[in-house]
Amino acid sequence: MTDISGAVVLVVGASGGLGSRISRELAEAGAVVVRGGRTAERLSGDGAYLADLRSPEGGASLVAAALEAHGRLDGVVVAAGVVAFGPAGDIDDATLEELIDVNLQAPIRLIRAATPALVESAKAGGSPFIVTLSGIVAEVPTAGMAAYSAAKAGLAAFMTAASREYRRQGIRLLDARPGHIGTELSQHPIAGIAPALGAGFDPDDVAKRIVRAIADDEKDLPSSAF
Repeated sequence: MTDISGAVVLVVGASGGLGSRISRELAEAGAVVVRGGRTAERLSGDGAYLADLRSPEGGASLVAAALEAHGRLDGVVVAAGVVAFGPAGDIDDATLEELIDVNLQAPIRLIRAATPALVESAKAGGSPFIVTLSGIVAEVPTAGMAAYSAAKAGLAAFMTAASREYRRQGIRLLDARPGHIGTELSQHPIAGIAPALGAGFDPDDVAKRIVRAIADDEKDLPSSAF
């Protein structure tokens, strides 16, 4: 079991529908939550920091803010992401670059930036963790979302491979792959129009399941876990 109480956890994408709920669940479990996002209108108060993950320095700036405020970092949850819809042959370069940058490159950069602090947490006797949300498209790439599926599948592959390295340093990696969640993400794509996706999972339930997995030392959350 991982004792979340008192742990300093950075949640990136905390201004979003799922990230905000994960932040709340962690706080209710006693964690010290550092919330990162890029939407000032939806992210404010103590422990909130603005950063744009499309910038190479965005993730590192949030790690630095957490360390400056609390002196340590015990966990990272990457709940930030963008989505696009449309035929694979019609995607333009700007959309492709943003999908890959935000959904794949930015999480990897953030994890890299957080690694030294998480290593120190493990050395101090903590149970540090990193959580990503690649989603069901990493398991079942979806027509009309080919580039998005590719970015998320790349993230899932990174987590699988990196987990074998990080466990030797006492850091647990956990990738969550829920199906469609009933948040506003699909209503605000960076390109295209969302097809009829149905009601989706309750985001409160998904957030609770992810936080429970953190506490229970789970190492993978496939779509069947939701």
